[in-house]
Amino acid sequence: MGLSEYIETLNLLGDESRIRLCVLLRERELRVTDLVRVTGIAQSRVSTHLGRLREAGFVRDRRQGPQSFYTLAVDTLSGTAKALLDDATRSADPTLEGDQRRLLELDAERRGGLPESFAGEMERRYSPGRTWQSLAAGIAALLRLGDVLDVGSGDGAAAASLAPYCRSLTCIDSSSRMIESAKERFSTQPHVRAQVADVHDLPFRDASFDAVLVFHTLTYAERPPRALEECARVLRPGGRLVILSLDAHQHREVTAPYGERHPGFSPSDIRAMLTRVSLDVVASDVACRESKKPHFQVVLAIADKPTPGPPKSAKRV
Repeated sequence: MGLSEYIETLNLLGDESRIRLCVLLRERELRVTDLVRVTGIAQSRVSTHLGRLREAGFVRDRRQGPQSFYTLAVDTLSGTAKALLDDATRSADPTLEGDQRRLLELDAERRGGLPESFAGEMERRYSPGRTWQSLAAGIAALLRLGDVLDVGSGDGAAAASLAPYCRSLTCIDSSSRMIESAKERFSTQPHVRAQVADVHDLPFRDASFDAVLVFHTLTYAERPPRALEECARVLRPGGRLVILSLDAHQHREVTAPYGERHPGFSPSDIRAMLTRVSLDVVASDVACRESKKPHFQVVLAIADKPTPGPPKSAKRV
């Protein structure tokens, strides 16, 4: 690609309306009337922009009766154009987000429900109210929990989703400021307590809790094996320990400013640590991967504390 082609690409995409049209056409075919309704741009202007994009090879069109359908020519775009449009698509620009929202509304209006294009990729698509936060709240409502310990709870933001479904909830953190915020958050819930404590030396008796949560805490602990040993100690037989942790990574420059002591733990690392403290590992796998670079992965590990077996009967002489 020569210098003149770079300049032509930048000139072509140096117009807000053309970028909006390209982003909308990036993943699907749309009619001119659809683009007019979604963007609010006059039809004559939409047609003019589409004509220039077509001449430059950025879009393709086809006719069906009186309607013209357009789609982005992704396979023939230059690397420069693809990179720019990819970045625009991932951005949180309010104009582009508004276009996507209006397009979804148009789809729902026509089909009487979610667009068929959502099939197979619902987790990547937005519709009003269908967020990860609302999903977590709905799943939490299925729970009936006993006495729960949240290790490294921070200000209790995550624990708040579980609190209504616990017999008791204890939040601990090494930061007194975080604990003060947690106390304020749970001030109307007498079954919740929050206190400053060190995960390496938990101030609780053996077998005090039915469940222990270690959500994004392990990488901040000075001695992770000791921390898990303590968690196992305070867990009741038959109880469950749940861990969320960054997978092992090589991006300490990103996580170090947040106070991370360890660059994540692989599923096998966590499995080994849980086994060493005599817990039965149910699962230890990568649960999700972030869409933005550097694409951090999160490990979900689940382990149960064995229940004592029946006493062995004495041998007959």
